[in-house]
Amino acid sequence: MMNTAVPDLSSSAVLIAGGSSGVGLASALKLVDAGVRRLALTSRSPERGQAAVEAVRARAEGVDAEFFPVDANDSGAVAEVVEASHRFLGSIDVYLGSIAAAYRPELLFNTPLDDMSKILSQQALPPMYFTRAVLPYMREQKSGSIINIASDAAKVATPGESVLGAAMASIVMFTRTVAIEAKRDGIRANAITPSLIANTATAERVLSDGFSKNLFEKAAQSAKLGVAEPDDLAELIVFLAGPGSAKLTGQAISVNGGISAA
Repeated sequence: MMNTAVPDLSSSAVLIAGGSSGVGLASALKLVDAGVRRLALTSRSPERGQAAVEAVRARAEGVDAEFFPVDANDSGAVAEVVEASHRFLGSIDVYLGSIAAAYRPELLFNTPLDDMSKILSQQALPPMYFTRAVLPYMREQKSGSIINIASDAAKVATPGESVLGAAMASIVMFTRTVAIEAKRDGIRANAITPSLIANTATAERVLSDGFSKNLFEKAAQSAKLGVAEPDDLAELIVFLAGPGSAKLTGQAISVNGGISAA
């Protein structure tokens, strides 16, 4: 039987795409609390990225963290930033994809035809690019945890999220298939599918006005356990990154306070 030992978090190196804010940054801080001392954060904004990496370094003594700016829609740039992150970290034991392209739900008949390909590509392709780029490093070391954040729109048919739901479903199926392909190399791959996440730029955008405001206000009323916050997802991410989830792969886990039971 294959050895499925998972490194302790204190010896793990973590790459977080979208690590400058929201769930990505919350996860970086929680991972440091759990013992991680080597982290690479990427995002588009150098200003937010530098502030984030300084917060991560200040979280505990001995934290070695760096920020790498990247356009996650550029596959070549993603490959380069993953290579640079690996050089800095020495290994990539955990990859977290917390990449959120700007989007507000809208009914399909109000969605311009020309916008559909952009919604699909900008939502679905960045986590696929990063996953593909980290796989060779994880295969070489015969271990790794891949965690992609998608959305409950992948599972629950929701008005206004027809195209977004298609993109999220592709991320979930992509991640689950990677789990089956990569298990022989000791690599786990799981997806997290939240609904509304309070205190994020995405929540602020979708709750600002119009159709999406009504949609997500109703969703929030269904979250009888409370609307999820970045720290709620970060707690799960710490678990999925570490040895406690050594036998867990190919799952799509909802964190939504009871909005749905998908």
